[in-house]
Amino acid sequence: MIIRFKFIEKIPPVLRNKYVLTIIIFLIWLLLLDSNNLISRYKEIRNLRKLRSEREYYMKRIEEDKRKLHELKTDNRNLEKFAREQYQMKKPDEDLYIIITPSEDREITRDKF
Repeated sequence: MIIRFKFIEKIPPVLRNKYVLTIIIFLIWLLLLDSNNLISRYKEIRNLRKLRSEREYYMKRIEEDKRKLHELKTDNRNLEKFAREQYQMKKPDEDLYIIITPSEDREITRDKF
């Protein structure tokens, strides 16, 4: 007395093969259920791209700051210019007027944050 299920007969014979079924289950496990699944891999790759672009940005900033530091250490005129521009320092007998254009205002607020 053998009970046959009709829905099993509707499945193609290739998919009823135990090896093919095992491979399909294994692929589903790898793609969706594993800790290194496809979705998390995509998120990690996207995060890696973002970090690499940030790294490139900061490397450029470091090079620019090194260049500025070298200029400040080598020339006293550059040091005085830097102090006057960045810290609004002045000589005792001078008056200081700061004029900020709208484009400079955006740069200043962007640098603060």
